[in-house]
Amino acid sequence: MFDRNLKKLTNLLKSKKLTIATAESCTGGLLASRLTDISGSSEFLYESHVTYANEAKHKYLSVSNEILDTYGAVSEECAKAMAEGLQKLSNCDIALCTTGIAGPTGGTKEKPVGLVYISVRYQKTTVVKKYILPSFLPRKIMKFLFTEKAFQLATSVINNQ
Repeated sequence: MFDRNLKKLTNLLKSKKLTIATAESCTGGLLASRLTDISGSSEFLYESHVTYANEAKHKYLSVSNEILDTYGAVSEECAKAMAEGLQKLSNCDIALCTTGIAGPTGGTKEKPVGLVYISVRYQKTTVVKKYILPSFLPRKIMKFLFTEKAFQLATSVINNQ
């Protein structure tokens, strides 16, 4: 039951012979970990990066300091830049990225705990979605739900292209 979204995505990746790369902040490698739980993941998982610090987002994904200074790491602009930078870096078919606040600390009124931006880059199109989950959820559950949303979004973007 809990892997339904993951299985939908990985079956789609396999059937279309697509590669995926991930760049994660708030999920800390959980996207990649869950993808590698699938036997045969070497067919579709190209690479993964945990770019937790702003400096890492800039260094590896080419997120500009202007975006980071103006909008912050937890923003639509940053999520979009992460996906575009990851696709250029890895030359993968799909770039899937997360940036958010898993809590229980770190939230503000403008950017509460439970806020996540998920971005998907596929066929020269970048889609970014904002989600706000209940702030009372434990951190591990929050991270897991962020990955669920990411798998759903990636599947939707691939199916709608």
